[in-house]
Amino acid sequence: MTADTNTDLDTAQLPPPAEKSARALARARKRRSVARFWREYRTHRSGLWGLAGLILIALIAICAPLLVGANSQSVTDAPGGALEAPSGEFPLGTDQFGRSVLALLVWGARVSLTVGLLAAFLCVAIGTVVGIVAGHFRGWYSTVLMRVTDWFLVMPTLVLAIALATVMSRSIWTVILAIGVTTWPTTARLVRAQTLAVESRPYIERARALGGGHRHIMLRHVLPNVMPLVLAQTTLVISSAILTEATLAFLGLGDPTITSWGGMLQDAREAGAVSAGDWWYLAPPGLAIALVALAFTLCGRAIEAVLNPKLGVAR
Repeated sequence: MTADTNTDLDTAQLPPPAEKSARALARARKRRSVARFWREYRTHRSGLWGLAGLILIALIAICAPLLVGANSQSVTDAPGGALEAPSGEFPLGTDQFGRSVLALLVWGARVSLTVGLLAAFLCVAIGTVVGIVAGHFRGWYSTVLMRVTDWFLVMPTLVLAIALATVMSRSIWTVILAIGVTTWPTTARLVRAQTLAVESRPYIERARALGGGHRHIMLRHVLPNVMPLVLAQTTLVISSAILTEATLAFLGLGDPTITSWGGMLQDAREAGAVSAGDWWYLAPPGLAIALVALAFTLCGRAIEAVLNPKLGVAR
């Protein structure tokens, strides 16, 4: 094979210059969009405080084995006595088994954040698919989907989650599934409204006239335009999912083999910490739940303000 033939083969494998320039232009546009988003986000002090808090809690959860040790959840090897008050050795006291409440709080961050993120992802995924399909397809498709959505919307979310968690086996995946499949209707209605607004624009008509099918329009035109709304909704759903997980664990419907903040509150109630006045066993997990929910809410409000400046959210 001659050198000219090799050169021709290499040239044939390379993408055309127009395609390369289009890809480079798309990447540059995305980088500018991200930079513009971050520049606007930084102007919201509350959003920065929320983001800093989330980063700190995430680092603590990731580094839990290094910070408190892998055996800190063991009941048989507990280092302290039952329900000891805060001291130099145990800054937040101990539980009814003699384990450090601070160590349990660090380990509980892992479960609570994992459940919140995965349940929110499942909720937003279901709501986005239902909202786009209901907004794109008219007629009985949309009617059926929205009637199902309305049924889930009027039913108490916590009651449905409790029913699912009671029927299914007690595990972290059951809690995630119970939260995800009961909290998606709000996202579905928001995405459907945005889909209807997007599909009323002229370029959608041009895409249909050029032969664009349903899949092309939904994935290439509608989905990118509803993603900012979905992103903002996700941050708000995560805080709600964490609160719901804590409620289910407090009611005894969580996995008893793992440590979560809601499970710590349940253990404290069963140990009689409320009547005995052992505040160090009750206050830390409750405050942790409130702070994480507040941090996600602050981030969500800042993202909403950046994506929709008409909201006029305070900075």
